[in-house]
Amino acid sequence: MTPSSKKSRIIFIDLMRAFAVLQMVQGHTTDVLLSNNYRNMDSTIFSFWFFMRGMTAPIFLFTAGTVFMYLFRLVNEPFNSNPRVKKGIKRFLLLLAIGYLLRYPTPTLFDFSNVTPEEWKTFFAVDVLHLIGFGIFFLMVIAFISEKFSLNDYVTFSLGALLFFGLYQPFSTINWLRYFPEPVAGYFYQGSGSNFPLFPWAGYVLAGGVLGSYLAKHPLIFKSIRFSISLVAFGIGFIILALLGNELELLIYGQTNFWTTSPNLIFYRLGIVLVLNSIVSFISLKVESIPRIFILIGRNTLLIYVVHLVILYGSAWNPGLIAILDKSLNVWQTVSMALLMITTMTAMVIVIHKLKLRNKQLVT
Repeated sequence: MTPSSKKSRIIFIDLMRAFAVLQMVQGHTTDVLLSNNYRNMDSTIFSFWFFMRGMTAPIFLFTAGTVFMYLFRLVNEPFNSNPRVKKGIKRFLLLLAIGYLLRYPTPTLFDFSNVTPEEWKTFFAVDVLHLIGFGIFFLMVIAFISEKFSLNDYVTFSLGALLFFGLYQPFSTINWLRYFPEPVAGYFYQGSGSNFPLFPWAGYVLAGGVLGSYLAKHPLIFKSIRFSISLVAFGIGFIILALLGNELELLIYGQTNFWTTSPNLIFYRLGIVLVLNSIVSFISLKVESIPRIFILIGRNTLLIYVVHLVILYGSAWNPGLIAILDKSLNVWQTVSMALLMITTMTAMVIVIHKLKLRNKQLVT
């Protein structure tokens, strides 16, 4: 791999990272503030928003896996010598720590005497930061196995993703609280209140690892139209597979749970993610650079995620907008608040970047 190829920014990944986090910001803001009076699935606009809201997590998780494994495999060193291993472990621990801190049940830090069972349940619920942390951990474990046994990354990461996807439905029917304490059970299913258990959601992180490894091993492939065509072909393939699976489910059982618990929805969403990546990569073919703000937003996804959650949902130390305006605004008020939240997060990133530059200049 040449030095020049290492320095080539993958523009479509920068755009996908920025899109994923901003989509998450507006999705959370809208969900918190929009009145139930306007949540009508007969409305084309709301149903489209609802669909994209469901796509936010797969896009966010897939992109996180792509970026991590791209940077990991870009370092042409054995696993034990790869500096990304140490960074990955630190990231894993940091994400877990922040994930639990966001749901901390008491403002007194060490006095848990007044914590209710419901607050403990909320604290132990697995959310997206816990999930990405473990997704990164699994990526490193599988990368180690691939290297140790001279296996193909694409095969091992794909099998890992299929494992998490395939076990989702049977695992969702098991009461894991019978076998594990609540802090552990939440990682296996949603029954204990978790929003993002490992099954199936970690599969999207591992699926992103396939693309990340491919990009690292094929420098500048993202600059060819063949790459975009391959992505859209795989995406359409997964969508067709999901739709055929749904028809088969209807034929066998006479009903379908496509939009709820069906595994077909997993592959449908994965297909949409790949198609979206294909579209953005195709658009990026003729683009040599993008506004730096998109790169900065992508680099600060964790900060944006944490700050906007604290503003919206609060924490043990602040109430959050949900305590004041929960589902109380009309459409235009909600849209205005979502735009304000996106603007605030963007301004925060710009200010922090300028402060870093100023501090760097002072030091040098």
